[in-house]
Amino acid sequence: MLEDALVKIFGERIAVTGAGRTDAGVHATGQVISFRIPRDFPSERLAIALNASLADDVAVRDVTEVEEAFSARRSALERTYVYAIVNRGEPSPLAARYAWHVRRALDLDAMGAAAAALIGEHDFRSFCALPENGRTVRRLSEFALDRRGELVRLQVSADGFLHHMVRAMVGTLVECGQARRDPATLPAVLAAGDRRAAGITAPARGLYLAGVRYEEYHSLREPWIFRTT
Repeated sequence: MLEDALVKIFGERIAVTGAGRTDAGVHATGQVISFRIPRDFPSERLAIALNASLADDVAVRDVTEVEEAFSARRSALERTYVYAIVNRGEPSPLAARYAWHVRRALDLDAMGAAAAALIGEHDFRSFCALPENGRTVRRLSEFALDRRGELVRLQVSADGFLHHMVRAMVGTLVECGQARRDPATLPAVLAAGDRRAAGITAPARGLYLAGVRYEEYHSLREPWIFRTT
């Protein structure tokens, strides 16, 4: 979609690099994209031109020039994902596309204890959707939870994530919050190196790529569902 908009502006196809991948149904409030344009174009006008060509469900917040060696993906130091849960008996039609509806009350203390076991450098193969031949060790620097009325907000930051990793961790924490899994078993889940040892995969609709951190820039932007409560 962004590449199509660039074609309209520059008359040729330009390859773009995204900071993070998002599965179908996942949202992004802090995605970063890098690309090289074929000729000079004022950066302050490029955002306006792109937004005029993009669909209503995509928007460019700002544009800036960077060094030629910069890559939205390879230059990233850390990525932050936020997950939204509507925790009440009845569903919310307005939030149905943007949050996971969990009917049973969640014990955030139990979920927090489980999340604490995941912080640090671990092999997260148990939370990877598909077998990966590459390195499955990642370093989590943060896994925070809080309740905002009927919404439960989870925020996790790491140097990188595996396929479906955040959704698998959230699903596992929800099982802990519903007393279906003991938070004390999380070290054993990590040690198992087997996806079957962890919990369910949370739905894509509650997940947001909320920010990407670089040496001199952090794109973190709170998902709208939490800004309206």
